[in-house]
Amino acid sequence: MPTKLIVDCSTGVTTEVELTAEEIAERVVMAEQYAEQKAAEDAAAEAKAAAKASAKAKLAALGLSADEIAAL
Repeated sequence: MPTKLIVDCSTGVTTEVELTAEEIAERVVMAEQYAEQKAAEDAAAEAKAAAKASAKAKLAALGLSADEIAAL
């Protein structure tokens, strides 16, 4: 069973306690939300990289050199 640590800062005592069913369910939901958020961020980063590569290719097709494109 998963556990959590509880630390009493005033005494320095650390206690390990088993998670309740509600806490486990909450962690599962949070993990799913994180996975969805991470996938969306990754997709956005890939789309941005693809758009940048497409823009560079279009500029090169217009006759700009690699140095000119890099200067933009």
